[in-house]
Amino acid sequence: MSVSLKQIRYFIAAAESGQISHAAVELNVSQSAVTGAIQQLEGILGVRLFDRHPSGVSPTPEGHRFLLHGRNVLAALEEAMRVSRSSASTASGTVRVGVTYTVAGYFLPRHQARFARTFPAVTLDLYEASRSVIEQALIDGALDVAVMLVSNLEAADKLESEVLIRSRRRLWTPADHPLLKKDTLGLADVAEHPYVMLTVDEASHTAGRYWSRSGHKPDVIFRTSSVEAVRSMVAAGMGITVLSDMVFRPWSLEGQRIETRVLADEIPSMDVGLAWRRDATMSPATRCFRDFLSLAFHGGGGNHPST
Repeated sequence: MSVSLKQIRYFIAAAESGQISHAAVELNVSQSAVTGAIQQLEGILGVRLFDRHPSGVSPTPEGHRFLLHGRNVLAALEEAMRVSRSSASTASGTVRVGVTYTVAGYFLPRHQARFARTFPAVTLDLYEASRSVIEQALIDGALDVAVMLVSNLEAADKLESEVLIRSRRRLWTPADHPLLKKDTLGLADVAEHPYVMLTVDEASHTAGRYWSRSGHKPDVIFRTSSVEAVRSMVAAGMGITVLSDMVFRPWSLEGQRIETRVLADEIPSMDVGLAWRRDATMSPATRCFRDFLSLAFHGGGGNHPST
């Protein structure tokens, strides 16, 4: 087995923050993803990289040595990317980018800021809209590219797409919920408790599909397009929900704790990616933006059909 850049990034984030949970928030992934990457890395290297203690983690002597080498690897990668970008530094112009609500709020801003610093001559004009509106705008040529949830693309025959991240959906509960005491959880267990349904970006439509396959039905007490409303209601014990790791934060705005658990049922991930018209001729600026995000996520998952 070979060491991946993702494993190195996750290891460095944990080493620098001193806590797996903090690293997960910084990386916008689940704690289990960070833990798993570190365990895989330790298995490949055959050494223990961290000492675990109640307040977090700290690198072992072997971990400190690998941290130095890991930083050198990422620095070399950044330099290689800088050289590649410098060859495209003449790219200029405006890119019309469609974004869906969840992407605009929980994914794009930090990547947009990095792109702006790297390519100051390229202007991104962002347009927030629903998935269906963005798809049509791409087909009509009103948008050059979109950063959106590509899990539900309908016009796959007219659009190309590339997955950047796959965000796992898990159960969210308040800190003292009785379901946390069970070793194994499924949608059948979730159906026995009040449920808060998120509706934005077709979340309820997606949920409806996997709930229907399970043969169970959630006891929906409230529907809302606000992720923060769902977060506050779950933390306050008013209901539970199933949402993706990308929008997860362990605390509500009121400072109440939220816990997550993996469900045994087959639940699709929430896939964020790029989409563009299949026969489109991209401008240098548009290609620059697409390649920037694609490289940042190591190519994602390639072309992704609608599901």
